[in-house]
Amino acid sequence: MSSILTPVLALIIWTMIMYLWMYATRIPAMQKAGINAAKMKSKSEMDVLPREVSRIADNYNHLHEQPVIFYALVFYIQLAGQADTLAIQLAWGYVALRIIHSLIQALWNFIPARFGVFALSSIVLIVLAVKSALALG
Repeated sequence: MSSILTPVLALIIWTMIMYLWMYATRIPAMQKAGINAAKMKSKSEMDVLPREVSRIADNYNHLHEQPVIFYALVFYIQLAGQADTLAIQLAWGYVALRIIHSLIQALWNFIPARFGVFALSSIVLIVLAVKSALALG
């Protein structure tokens, strides 16, 4: 757990868990709604799915947005030899907050709570980036 790359692996594993959860809920919902994926012409045809199913897919998509910056930054930190204890703790903090964000969105989706966790994870990412930039000087 002392490698800065371990939080990257943890977030990748979490993303795969969300992937499995997405299809475990989406496929039965599509069958129930009579949606034939082979005949779909537009993503909007999925709009008939229950919101609790769509939220999981939305979160899976979110895990491919801002976390891309996290992945690149962590690899930069590793390659630049900046992977100290604080950087590792910040990386784990980011991963923990993204998991909490996923659970809020998938299970409850109370927007103020979800936004608060997202904002906090963004701040952690900014601190990690600024820390890396300051190490250059």
